[in-house]
Amino acid sequence: MRVLGIESSCDETGVALYDTADGGVLRAHALHSQVRMHEDYGGVVPELASRDHIRRLVPLFRRVLAESGCARHEIDAVAYTQGPGLAGALLVGAAFAEALATALDVPSVAIHHLEGHLLSPLLAHPPPTFPFVALLVSGGHSQLMRVGGVGDYVLLGETLDDAAGEAFDKTAKLLGLGYPGGPALAALAERGRPGRIRLPRPMLRSDDLDFSFSGLKTAVVTRVRELATLDDQQRADIACAFQEAIVEVLVSKALRAVELSGLRRLVVAGGVGANRYLRRCLDAAAAGAGIAVFYPALEFCTDNGAMIALAGALRLQAGLLGRTPGAFAVRPRWPLSA
Repeated sequence: MRVLGIESSCDETGVALYDTADGGVLRAHALHSQVRMHEDYGGVVPELASRDHIRRLVPLFRRVLAESGCARHEIDAVAYTQGPGLAGALLVGAAFAEALATALDVPSVAIHHLEGHLLSPLLAHPPPTFPFVALLVSGGHSQLMRVGGVGDYVLLGETLDDAAGEAFDKTAKLLGLGYPGGPALAALAERGRPGRIRLPRPMLRSDDLDFSFSGLKTAVVTRVRELATLDDQQRADIACAFQEAIVEVLVSKALRAVELSGLRRLVVAGGVGANRYLRRCLDAAAAGAGIAVFYPALEFCTDNGAMIALAGALRLQAGLLGRTPGAFAVRPRWPLSA
């Protein structure tokens, strides 16, 4: 079964073709990022994002077909991101996917964006096996989930305010870094001197698995105001301290979730999952606790069509069918557990 996946929830247009034959193979994938278009505005402009998806989707679709060697009539199903995300951007992908599925007379599968991220490590070799605990950390979400199987997700903890990626971006902007801020701050942190600045670890000792990062951002604001000047080394030291604080909380909560669940497998997904310092700290802590950690390849940490194609294929195999072709609606706000 060949499943086409389409992702257009925010500022990346992704198309991919996943084949369930031979144990599952990603035949081709293509991605266009809008980062350069939005950087002048310091963030995503929804109208511009929607219009760019319209321009990019068909050429990317044709590219994936050419690289996979698959003809249109050989597509067996079409999966697309239904939400959450920007309404206009979601509509572009949904309209294209439903029209294509109707024209080909094949099933369409509406996918939750976060489900795509949760399942993306299954594209790795070797993949994790169910059940596992997932740490989902991205620009808009910071959650701990127990994943029992496809469609079986139990929320263990989540952020009460800013997500980890959002805190990275806001702190980067405060330090005068460009957009997107997260990767820029992580790069700056590598030049920082560990231990020079101490920042709080919000909710590190709480009795639950929830997160809170807005106070950490406020602590950075306070620290910057206390300094008479802010030279390059001080900026690097602050970035280093911020990254240390947020990673310590993420690692502590993730390992605690695994221990409480009684499982021994942890999956990390989402854009912040590409952070090298997070991976180093998590690998070291998990190894000491006898926990296996799985990550998607770096190219699949950010939004992409491959994770949507995979999620669509797994849902079809599990009998979790999609919507009636031609009858669709997007869901800009959509809790994964709903």
